[in-house]
Amino acid sequence: MSLFTQLEFRYAVHQLADMPRDQGAEVAFAGRSNAGKSTAINTLANRRKLAFVSKTPGRTQAINFFDMGNQCALVDLPGYGYAAVPLAEKARWGELISTYIASRNSLILLVLIVDCRHGLMPLDRQMLDWLAPTHKAVLVLLTKSDKLNRQQATAMLRKTETELANHPGEVEVHLFSGTTKTGVRQAQAAIARRLKK
Repeated sequence: MSLFTQLEFRYAVHQLADMPRDQGAEVAFAGRSNAGKSTAINTLANRRKLAFVSKTPGRTQAINFFDMGNQCALVDLPGYGYAAVPLAEKARWGELISTYIASRNSLILLVLIVDCRHGLMPLDRQMLDWLAPTHKAVLVLLTKSDKLNRQQATAMLRKTETELANHPGEVEVHLFSGTTKTGVRQAQAAIARRLKK
């Protein structure tokens, strides 16, 4: 899909003062450390090393902006929830992420990356709470779905859909795997639909 093949890295933002102009349309990816966020971005873009994949949680320490062309951007938010990150750094990430999520006018879709084996965790719900007042759309990708059998994965899909039934704004949930490519086309189509509105 051409939207994703054009992706090019543009900015790494470590503090709010460095945020690029709030214009165009942005799709932001958020998720717990090691939930598979970088793998999901690379899989959707069909690129191996666009977003850095690490076995060490907490490696994405800035908000990374990728140009998609046509005044659209993919935004990779720092992973959250990793205990070994110093408290001061956690607080800085929290301020960066919460301010971006709650006040960025150009944000049109939040792609929330959730490990299918664990489902929505408290910090995922906090992310959704930050977004709720904006009524913006959410696409939840239940990653690593290949680690579960079909019955288990389907049960987690239904459970997540039920949990999010009352969330303000449009919500879409899909099983996803970078290994088996499950859900890739559905996720690409959901993002493309939102960008074309």
